Amino acid sequence: MVTINDARKAALSLPEVEEKSHFERPDFRVKKKIFTVLHKDKKAMVVKLSAIDQDVFCSFDKEIIYPVPGGWGKQGWTFLNLKKIRKSMFSDALTTAWKTVAPPKMVEKYFGDKKLL
Repeated sequence: MVTINDARKAALSLPEVEEKSHFERPDFRVKKKIFTVLHKDKKAMVVKLSAIDQDVFCSFDKEIIYPVPGGWGKQGWTFLNLKKIRKSMFSDALTTAWKTVAPPKMVEKYFGDKKLL
């Protein structure tokens, strides 16, 4: 389980993240691009993933990680159920979302990751 406070702290601990508001919900951005939105009412967080990463994470358990219904989910937006998710999986999904949205040079600077293609 991940608390709302833990989720906020984790998002803000990633490099160069700022907290703003998106439709009256706290969102977290890197270089002005949203990579996650906190849904306090649902005790959930929505993260932006690539289609491949979304498939991988969602294959674990559809009650814990699942695409946002409709078009947003088809664009990679994915719910994380904070009441049920393990902290390690939450951290992996959040970091993956940050890497999905951050510029490649920034990802390389902070994580040493390089794209294969």
